[in-house]
Amino acid sequence: MTAVPVPYLVVDRRRETSESVTLRLEPVGEALADFAPGQFAMVHCFGRGEIPLSVSSVQSTGGLAHTIRSVGAVSEGLCAARVGDVVGLRGPYGSSWELPRARGGDVLVVAGGIGLAPLRPLVLGALAGSRAYRRLSVLVGARTPADLIARTELDLWPTAYTGVTVDWPDPTWHGDVGVVTQLLGRAPFDPDTAWAFVCGPEPMIRATARDLAHRGVPPERIRVSLERTMRCATGTCGHCQLGPLLVCRDGPVVGWDRAAPLLSVREL
Repeated sequence: MTAVPVPYLVVDRRRETSESVTLRLEPVGEALADFAPGQFAMVHCFGRGEIPLSVSSVQSTGGLAHTIRSVGAVSEGLCAARVGDVVGLRGPYGSSWELPRARGGDVLVVAGGIGLAPLRPLVLGALAGSRAYRRLSVLVGARTPADLIARTELDLWPTAYTGVTVDWPDPTWHGDVGVVTQLLGRAPFDPDTAWAFVCGPEPMIRATARDLAHRGVPPERIRVSLERTMRCATGTCGHCQLGPLLVCRDGPVVGWDRAAPLLSVREL
């Protein structure tokens, strides 16, 4: 891990939605240490600053991919990057999904909007090691059909069940409409063995985790990725404090048993 950004070259740029892109990056020189699914990098846009971004792909070459939604000056600059541009990366930081803990059980992935991006390497890991897990189910929710990311890839994943729903359909949409939790009843999983991995907007995380716990999945086997404003990524500045947790250091991925009492306090 380095506190100084190291240069990575943009080798591919894919438009995901009207406000998000995926950049595939390769190291210009020596690569950063290996990232685990769920961890994040601080990605530097020269002249604008840096933001934390979870990895959406990890390459054997040391390359990474990040899916970025344009919501501020830094993310806008990164979304505008072209093939051949150079960005800065430092990391890896934070905790991972810890997929190997689910060996022998069902794997349930629940994503809201761009939350599918940090879950993508977990899904690919579960598919690559499919013999280690019983069943893999992927549930995705988005605001509109135009806000769905990785839709083509999602259709190709050989899962036990794939469900996609949107809040506001357009005339071309013929799938489910409503919140992603309505898909939980269709997903084949045994609460006694299942591990759930949840990422998305905080209200969606709370609703999904509570529903899963109500269905019998133990809170410690519900892994959620928290979002707080992370600045230093080293637990120094305190910007990302959530009660006793510093999300950049103790998260972003934690068990629902730890997250539930914190996310139930409005002031936090």
